[in-house]
Amino acid sequence: MEPELGQAVREAAARSGVSVSRWLSRAAADHLRNEVLGAALDAWEAEAGPFTDDELDAAARVLGVNGSGQQRAS
Repeated sequence: MEPELGQAVREAAARSGVSVSRWLSRAAADHLRNEVLGAALDAWEAEAGPFTDDELDAAARVLGVNGSGQQRAS
């Protein structure tokens, strides 16, 4: 692990009040969940076609994120 990344992880773990091991475990779980969600969205789009900008904006509003209508990275 690059020293700068290691330091950032240690700082993030400290801010979260958890051990580095626990923080890395949570990060790995988040990453795996995102991969599964990405695969599900890809399958949906393969069957139903790409999401429209309106659909993406509506989802962004529900999630409370930027609704710029930009396609997600696959």
